[in-house]
Amino acid sequence: MRQSSVRGDRSRRHQPDAQELGWDDSLYEGRSGGRGGDGGAAVPDESAGHGRRKRRRGRRVLKWTAGIAALLVLGTAGAGYLYYEHLNGNLRKGLLDLGDGGLKKPEPNAFGQTPMNILLLGSDSRNSKANVELGGARADVGRKPLADVQMLLHVSADRSSMSVLSIPRDTRVTIPECTDPKSGEKYPQTTGPINQSLQHGGPGCTVATWKELTGIYIDHFMMIDFAGVVQMADAVGGVPVCVDGNIYSHDSKGHGSGLKLTKGEHNIKGVQALQWLRTRYGFEDNTDIGRAKAQHMYMNSMIRQLKAGTKLTDPAKLQALAEAATKALTVDEGLGSVKKLYDLGGDLNRVPIKRVTMATMPWSYGPGESYVIPKPGDAEQVFAMLRNDTALDGKDRKKKKPTADPKPTTPKEQLQVTVQNGTNGAIQGPVAGRASAIQAQLATLGYTAAGTDATLIAQADTTITYGGKDAEGDALAVAKALGLPKSAVKESSSAQGIRLVVGNDWRTGTAYPETAGGKQQAEKAPESTDTLNGEDKKACMKVNPDYTW
Repeated sequence: MRQSSVRGDRSRRHQPDAQELGWDDSLYEGRSGGRGGDGGAAVPDESAGHGRRKRRRGRRVLKWTAGIAALLVLGTAGAGYLYYEHLNGNLRKGLLDLGDGGLKKPEPNAFGQTPMNILLLGSDSRNSKANVELGGARADVGRKPLADVQMLLHVSADRSSMSVLSIPRDTRVTIPECTDPKSGEKYPQTTGPINQSLQHGGPGCTVATWKELTGIYIDHFMMIDFAGVVQMADAVGGVPVCVDGNIYSHDSKGHGSGLKLTKGEHNIKGVQALQWLRTRYGFEDNTDIGRAKAQHMYMNSMIRQLKAGTKLTDPAKLQALAEAATKALTVDEGLGSVKKLYDLGGDLNRVPIKRVTMATMPWSYGPGESYVIPKPGDAEQVFAMLRNDTALDGKDRKKKKPTADPKPTTPKEQLQVTVQNGTNGAIQGPVAGRASAIQAQLATLGYTAAGTDATLIAQADTTITYGGKDAEGDALAVAKALGLPKSAVKESSSAQGIRLVVGNDWRTGTAYPETAGGKQQAEKAPESTDTLNGEDKKACMKVNPDYTW
């Protein structure tokens, strides 16, 4: 790590970029060097009907759902049909994916379970009076908003763990071609900061960008703006946070969020909560990386207190939260009702707080140190863990018991293997003939009954799926013959026979490349993710000495 004053200079060197985009750094936090800043997302929920049992159930689910990062959702006690429809009407909805990469949803595991990935977005929109007053930068009124906060929430297939991965908003990525569903305007593929993807047609383009960058299938998105963060923080009654010194996020040049706190713990809500989530100048080295850590602490703290049942036991508070959350949210059409959000809350409620992990995408500076890029090696390791439903806390390995590999039960010349080309994608494009090439290689290895499926799909990793334990030995034998790691072999409740999907990690040749994933799948996130566990009650933000008082 370099000295904070040096990073401050880097941030200012990045200012020309910000000015070109119409950002006002004196009123809204600067945007260089890392993490985004305005809040989180929310998740609504509902308890319908009358009666004490239903009210208790709704409150239990709500205590969790409201907790997820000032972001998740709601419920109301004793709400009738008309009020239910009223809440549904509050929600704004959009298309999930504006790209055409065709990424395939993961196959269910042996128990019919699939992981769930939700992209949480914080918008810097100034396109309402409330957002202008909260965010400043009046010159930005009318500008298309940027997705300054981006966090991928990954819930494991068995709902035993949750990993939240933030990405620095200035990360330079390839933004795929997207078409605005409202105007019909087509935005060509380009390279730029990931937060600009929101301007290319809406949150569906940010989803498409994440899918192309990470190879992770995304099931849903939720987006919130400045005013929504304030409304949600007020509705839940505040969130406890901690600073290790007096902080005043303000300087003579107008930098800062305005956050002013004394050393120690504080319960923040409303505008102060928004200031906390937006503070860059004053935390650690004055970059967006420190701001992301503050956001992670806020999320964990809210989850802890709501799961402990210390908030939202009053029906009036539940109703206020339901109103605030549904008015604040923009969601994909798959989450476009209070009932669906309520069901989502039930899923999230199953995750124990000790298995919640907040993390930052490993990053490094690009040329000129004016922006960041995914850190080679480490970033892909994290993406691969989430693709393979491996928790970032490293505790999944405790669930695995080593056993001897089963032997194949079918002669290789009789084994029917279906090979499919999974090299599609909006950015790289498909490689023609991959299924046929690997099918021919299998034939030379003695698997002469192998055939192909001509349907082209997109998948990051090469996989072999099989149905039923009787086929495990045969699937492992195919993997060994091709040089694939054991981690590529997966049992699926929906698998028909043995299917080999040739992914984007194997676009050329007939020998599986060692660099595609190696022989050992990572079981814990690298240190560069700077993880924070949900049970960590001692976490306290480090105050930059230049912003103390």
